[in-house]
Amino acid sequence: MPKHVKDIQTAVDWLLQSQKTVVFTGAGMSTESNIPDFRSRSGWWKQIDPRTVATTEALTENYQLFHAFYTARIQALKDVLPHEGYHVLARWEKRGLIDLIGTQNVDGLHRKAGSDAVEELHGSIHMIKCHSCGKKASTACFIDGHVCEACGGKLRPNVVLFGEMLPQRAWQRTLSAIEKAELVLVIGTSLDVYPANQLPMMTDGRVVAINKEAHAGYTFDLTIEGKAGELLARMDEVMQS
Repeated sequence: MPKHVKDIQTAVDWLLQSQKTVVFTGAGMSTESNIPDFRSRSGWWKQIDPRTVATTEALTENYQLFHAFYTARIQALKDVLPHEGYHVLARWEKRGLIDLIGTQNVDGLHRKAGSDAVEELHGSIHMIKCHSCGKKASTACFIDGHVCEACGGKLRPNVVLFGEMLPQRAWQRTLSAIEKAELVLVIGTSLDVYPANQLPMMTDGRVVAINKEAHAGYTFDLTIEGKAGELLARMDEVMQS
């Protein structure tokens, strides 16, 4: 489609012209890596809304369910590999085209692909800590159901649960970079989750949205609809031609 081709060329031109570019990613990046649906592993998951499990209330009042939920998520990610879109972003970072990636994802795929300048706005599922004292623990200790060796508290992944604040360092670094950016690439996110969904609006620079569907209620300088990984790969090809 000519318009698609033109939009990709425009996005590439803006990226090459930009002196400071920030990438903001969401779940649409992860799903293209064929992350298994943990809810399908056992029939009873289908009866549970994840939003009722990923909470501080579930952690403190129904730890058995909380533990089973996050154990399933961790194990589902064990063999997942980053798709080409992640590798494209890592290469652009190495070339100095990207200054920072702020991600809502907790799966660690950006780092796995080789990106270093990554701020994880909702934490990382691969880091385990004690909910009571904050002491770090191993993933194996969490999966095996151990308690904190320092205080006996409940172990949990270091992800932002409903009812918790975002990590302030990640928030401030991402916000600061976006405020100074000439270009922000918003990739694979529906922008439904507050407050992270406010970040792409904090720039005076251009904003390009790459997503499977348009964002209702948002206006961007350019929107390219399609799969994030495929579109990033096409942008990279155009850049090399």
